[in-house]
Amino acid sequence: MNALRLYLQYAAVSLRAQMLYPSSFLIGMAANFASTIVIFFGIWALFARFHNVHGWRFAEVAFFYGVINVVFAIADAATRGFEVFGPQFVKTGNFDRLLLRPRATSLQLAGYELRLQPLGRLIQGAIVFAVAIALLRPHWGLEEFFLLAWTATGGVALFFGVLILQATLSFWTVESLEIANTISYGGVEAGQYPLDIYSAWFRRFLLFVVPIGCVSYLPLSALLGRANMRIARRLARRRRSLHEHRQLASGHAANNCRSTKGRMPPFVK
Repeated sequence: MNALRLYLQYAAVSLRAQMLYPSSFLIGMAANFASTIVIFFGIWALFARFHNVHGWRFAEVAFFYGVINVVFAIADAATRGFEVFGPQFVKTGNFDRLLLRPRATSLQLAGYELRLQPLGRLIQGAIVFAVAIALLRPHWGLEEFFLLAWTATGGVALFFGVLILQATLSFWTVESLEIANTISYGGVEAGQYPLDIYSAWFRRFLLFVVPIGCVSYLPLSALLGRANMRIARRLARRRRSLHEHRQLASGHAANNCRSTKGRMPPFVK
């Protein structure tokens, strides 16, 4: 409880410091909003031309886009300390100051700065999410809303963990941490679309190596009612493949019987 109170005090100090320069805050938030809305316009242009991608419509992809951007904006706002841990703490030696304080270093890094600039991405993602809901008009009950909230919580935890991993790598190197950005920012770009559109090896990567699909594709496709359709398509493909294999096997058997019959002696016939 004391740790939570201290974190809230850290956050309050950070917010007050940022609001001392309201122009900088508004410009940064507007720039963040504009940079993300351009990406969404690209998605809109794609569906305006092709109407659907692997059977997924624009409203469904907008649903994915809105959720993943809101989730990442929350994680990005709260993990600034872990993001700059290498260059500003390990490289400069300021990490020793954190070790001398009678508080957990993870708590101090989490409270280092609560950024307001990702608010632009959060607002933009929320707007796209609202548009997607208006287009889809889903009939959800309490279970679906609980699944959506749990999905958002899991997504925040996943991106939080990725940035903590980036901070951990700073003990070995502080110059090549951009690889973590390929997982965090690259994961956001990949999670904005259903995994059905990717190759099989990349789907496995996003499910079992960096499990972004577990906090985006799997629960969100269930909310959209596409999980059963996906399973049905997979079963249909397997059934079709089995039927073709049986036909091929029966054809080979018939050919073998005819060739064997042609070689049999007359008295056997």
